[in-house]
Amino acid sequence: MSKRKKRQKIKIIIATIFALIVVVVGALANFIAPHDPNATNAMLMRKAPSAEYLFGTDNMGRCVLSRVLDGARITLASTFLLVAISFLVGIIIGMLCGYYGGIVDTILMRIADLMLAFPQMVVAIAVAGILGGGIFGAMIALGITMWTGFARLARSHTLSIKNEPYITAAKLNGKNGMQIIFGHIFPNIVENVLVNALTQIGTTMIGLAGLSFLGLGVTAPQAEWGSMISEGRAYLQLAPWVVIFPAIAIIITIIIFNYLGDVVMEYRRMD
Repeated sequence: MSKRKKRQKIKIIIATIFALIVVVVGALANFIAPHDPNATNAMLMRKAPSAEYLFGTDNMGRCVLSRVLDGARITLASTFLLVAISFLVGIIIGMLCGYYGGIVDTILMRIADLMLAFPQMVVAIAVAGILGGGIFGAMIALGITMWTGFARLARSHTLSIKNEPYITAAKLNGKNGMQIIFGHIFPNIVENVLVNALTQIGTTMIGLAGLSFLGLGVTAPQAEWGSMISEGRAYLQLAPWVVIFPAIAIIITIIIFNYLGDVVMEYRRMD
């Protein structure tokens, strides 16, 4: 292994450790939060950061640190679930289109092209508005366009390997299309599509936070980083920490997962 590849592997390990720390913090939010994230107290309204309230309190006297931790649980869970579902739907559609071709390929790829013709957030805002908001509405709104990228990538990889000798051998052995797709094509393309899924985590997180900021995602009193920023902007000059800390949480989390996706993709290019 070359020195450059070893350095890249070390970067992947470091990025993975930081990503795991973020995931563990989100998973254990209910246990490590110092206060009830939804408990209000009129006596503690807009209290500045202190030893007891490290991130201060918001306009309703709620602990900002506890709400940032609770928001991590909601944000990460919804992001990972949405990326996973979009990945599965996209890779299945892409493999079917690439392997069978014909009218199915034409129809589904034209639908994908139509989705890509509009900015993702514009479509998401319109769909989320129709669905009436809520975290599941926001996930559906973003998922409508997210699958297209995975589908096109899976289709291109399927087209490149479907005429390989081992696929021909599988056909001669009497295996049907579904057996070939999931037994031979899927294992050979899943890694490449998964790397792309890693790079989509940050984009998806921004999209969900953006919809919550606009009131089309997570609704009060549930904590979510985008909705926390939206709530805090009304008194930004009086209590800037209410906006600053969830914004920092979003920035740090997105940087970690984007960096992880970038270093893994770069490592794959070295093979």
